[in-house]
Amino acid sequence: MIIEFRCDRAQARLWMRREMLRVSDQDIPVQIAWTTTPGPRLAGLDMLFELERIVLRKGKAGDADRLKTIAERPRMGNPDVVVDFTTAERDPNCSPRLYLRPRFNGQVGEVAALAAILAGDLPVIEIVNELDGTVMDRGHPSAEIAAGLSGGLETVMARTLSMLPPILSGAPRLVPQLAVPAAGSAPRNPVPFVLRGVATSIAKEIYRLCCYAPHWHVGWRYADNADVWRTGDLSGPAWNVLGDPGNHFYADPVPVKWQGRTFVFFEDLDHRTGKGIISAIEFDGNGPVGTVLPVLEEPWHLSYPFLIENNGELWMIPESTAHRDVPIYKCVRFPDKWERQGTLLAGLELADATITRHDGLYYMFGAWRDGTGGYSDTLAIYYAEQLFGPWRPHASNPILMDRATTRPAGNFVTINGKLWRPVQDCTNGYGAALGLAEVLELSPTTYQQAVRHLLKPGPLWTGRKLHTLNRCGQLEVIDGSRVQPKTAALLNSLRSSDQSLQREWQGTLAKPIARRLH
Repeated sequence: MIIEFRCDRAQARLWMRREMLRVSDQDIPVQIAWTTTPGPRLAGLDMLFELERIVLRKGKAGDADRLKTIAERPRMGNPDVVVDFTTAERDPNCSPRLYLRPRFNGQVGEVAALAAILAGDLPVIEIVNELDGTVMDRGHPSAEIAAGLSGGLETVMARTLSMLPPILSGAPRLVPQLAVPAAGSAPRNPVPFVLRGVATSIAKEIYRLCCYAPHWHVGWRYADNADVWRTGDLSGPAWNVLGDPGNHFYADPVPVKWQGRTFVFFEDLDHRTGKGIISAIEFDGNGPVGTVLPVLEEPWHLSYPFLIENNGELWMIPESTAHRDVPIYKCVRFPDKWERQGTLLAGLELADATITRHDGLYYMFGAWRDGTGGYSDTLAIYYAEQLFGPWRPHASNPILMDRATTRPAGNFVTINGKLWRPVQDCTNGYGAALGLAEVLELSPTTYQQAVRHLLKPGPLWTGRKLHTLNRCGQLEVIDGSRVQPKTAALLNSLRSSDQSLQREWQGTLAKPIARRLH
């Protein structure tokens, strides 16, 4: 197979240096056909991108940066597949098997992608085969790592490139029905957008000097018939907040009852190191009891402690994307001793892996990433006959690119014979809201879901965000984020130190008195 990228010489970017495209586990060479396309250009774009590189990326290069030297590669021959990133008309004398044209909110070319970003959002991406007009795939990327105008363009193009291999592999595509925003007539002036982005970045740095950010916290309550899955909202008994020391945040709560005791497991991140471990705290019928216990730590970051019972044993599958695998741990002493028993999947980033059993098979859902783009917009599914595998990829992996309905947000539930899953809605930022999605169809070759309810922070849950939902018996848990001044953690630390000194001082005074009593 010969793949040809058609690119505009006047808009040469670093991402265009790509020489290979990995399709069906094979590296396929890419040849570049350069052209110069007449059309509008955004004035001063290179200067603005350079400003963002210095301020937003601390001098680091990005794939949206200008490609200063264009190396002419030898042509390998007539292409089997053309991917045209320009606005030029298709050459009628070119007869490849596929002639793919990315569209951004229905328009073609880099300016269309930039116009959408300048209007305040990343565009819906469509890959269209211009030979017959078929939309081969469609997706809406997340912007959690997109810094500024250049970062937005880099994310859009990274996700455009990640949509190509599944199409070229010939695997069946489950093209999502996403609403495509109407494209504007002309892009806005980029200068105010970039300057606002720089000012916002500086404000965030000042905020981080004063506060821990983000600071997630766990909410809990006991709910009988007023749980979220029955009401479709956050109403019912009031939510309580699990206290934290201030310089740690708690997130991704997962409750479980085991050996007659109920514990909530969660990510426990130390702001001072930026690394998460898994901790747990016991709950009785009234709330948390005792203290938080560290239960699992690795040299790399851990989060999202998914728990599953299998063959009379309790297992944990924490998120381990920093280690690029999906590990599994066995509980050898509940709740605080876990031993790694194997690796379910290796060599990939799969966030928030969540498993359900359906029609005799195990299905693992996760937010997949190929090293570029956002962390929350692409869904991959794997299936197996046994928990330990072998795990096989769904025929249409990656299943879906949609920031609003992709990333897992907790355990699957079955209601009236129907399978449901909570999903993170990252439309307005990572973890900003939570959707309740009904699974309409699931097999090794098909998948379809529909979000029926959307939950957002508000008067019923005053956290600034909401991105996990789980339940065990009547105990229901969620999480969110809040403003956490660093001074609060310092005061808590001073109080703890003062109380320790006071206990030590009291103990010192008590010792001679005790001796005299004896």
